[in-house]
Amino acid sequence: MNDKAFENKIDRDLDNLKKDFATLGDDGGAGLSRIFEQMADDVKVTVSDAVEAVNQAVEQGLSQYNVKVQDVVDKVPGGFSEKVARYPWVTMSFALAAGLLLGVLLKPGRQHVG
Repeated sequence: MNDKAFENKIDRDLDNLKKDFATLGDDGGAGLSRIFEQMADDVKVTVSDAVEAVNQAVEQGLSQYNVKVQDVVDKVPGGFSEKVARYPWVTMSFALAAGLLLGVLLKPGRQHVG
């Protein structure tokens, strides 16, 4: 939903709300209840649509990321992807050790203040 469509929806909802308030005097308490129920339903629909759009964007991004990672893994010689699939704990241990090593190597040295 683009910004202009969202603004148009808000304008329509506000116009409907104004009409509902105009008839409120005739309907009394039942009218007020009906208005708030409609507003709650509108909010639920809007939030649901937003969540669905975010989920689709995240899913698409993850799919693209997975394809790129698989391409890189397939290019590594020596059957690397098969070994990773066969020994996932060994692979995670190597990755952890490499991360710790990089952290130690790239950590800035302590400066002596004196």
